[in-house]
Amino acid sequence: MKKIVLLATLLLTGSALAQAPAPVPAAGTVVEQSNEYRFQLDLQVNQAALNKLLPAGWESAAATQGAAKDCNLRLIFIDRVNVQGGDNRVLPPGKDTVVYLEAPVRQVGGGQAARIVLAGISENNSATAATFGTLVKASRVSTARNIATSNGNTTVSEDWDLSGAGGEHARLHVKYVRGPAARAAADVRFINAANPAEYVTAHTEQETDITRNVTTTPPDRVQEFSFEAGGGKFAPLFDGTQKPLSWDSQPTYRRAILKP
Repeated sequence: MKKIVLLATLLLTGSALAQAPAPVPAAGTVVEQSNEYRFQLDLQVNQAALNKLLPAGWESAAATQGAAKDCNLRLIFIDRVNVQGGDNRVLPPGKDTVVYLEAPVRQVGGGQAARIVLAGISENNSATAATFGTLVKASRVSTARNIATSNGNTTVSEDWDLSGAGGEHARLHVKYVRGPAARAAADVRFINAANPAEYVTAHTEQETDITRNVTTTPPDRVQEFSFEAGGGKFAPLFDGTQKPLSWDSQPTYRRAILKP
């Protein structure tokens, strides 16, 4: 079925705005919609440890080239606003602050490509249809994002700090000079790690500003950076060998989750 995707013109801002929900593909039933601001770290983590967390019949699928080369795990910090159901009604409380671990995977033998959310922390435990119950309720959430413009340059400073009752925690500090963001749209399948036959499709429209990348080596605009993650379900993947590969700000990120 032909898809009609409407790309809206959005002003780049330092925070997610409550705009209209993302237009969606013609197939599937929308169960959740949101507008988001994201900061994403592409990582290379211990492959053996990651493999133990994947369901039978599925394997890690790190890219072999491009900006995501060698990335087998993403640590994604998300400010979710205007969270709605498929009927355009707010899913209380309508907003959330989340961090989760997302892995690119494929069926063994080169089959279906997908992603899995392996673990995460959620402030409000709001509906997050693509995570299939893998998020734990936050026991602590602290975030700040500041924007300053001087002499034609805009500098953004971000701090994220989330902890879960099981000891899970993820902290990020990053300061960078903002640059032009590339616009893209995609449909991505998310599978349930406990039952890979169950899946949803995430239709996304986003703008991505790659502030630092070890493969494509764009101008490095990161001025300050530190991060820490571990504990609970995060612990096996953060054993001290993890390596950041790409630092991506996504100032606009609109997403709709569809069930088949």
